[in-house]
Amino acid sequence: MTPALSRRDCLALGAMSLVALPPAQATPEALAAAVRLFAAGAVPREGRVKLDIAPLVENGNTVPVTITVDSPMTADDHVRSIALFNERNPQHDVAVFTLGPRAGRASVATRIRLATSQRLVALARMSDGSVWQHEVAVVVTLAACVES
Repeated sequence: MTPALSRRDCLALGAMSLVALPPAQATPEALAAAVRLFAAGAVPREGRVKLDIAPLVENGNTVPVTITVDSPMTADDHVRSIALFNERNPQHDVAVFTLGPRAGRASVATRIRLATSQRLVALARMSDGSVWQHEVAVVVTLAACVES
């Protein structure tokens, strides 16, 4: 008969398994894959989306971001979702917002963490199935999201 593990042993095993996990790969290819997944077969086009973020960020721990989309937000022509992706954070999908015609305007704002200088891509999926994007390069002087 195998001896039962104590609660302390189980917690120690769980903590060791978390430490053994490899960090997420931050590559331009992974960013492109995340964008393709969101676009769901549509080819993202430039325009209609504006990603507003400072080009030089002093502290990557809290970075204000605003994304607006040029849309009348009517029942026939509206934004279904807005997504924000990054190139070098451990996770590429920063945020996805779901909207509808009753939102009134297609604009979202939040604060994010940035691991280092990198590209950010904002995408909008429209009610007609089209996907629009805006890409911005950001320089970060004090990094956040650093895994050791």
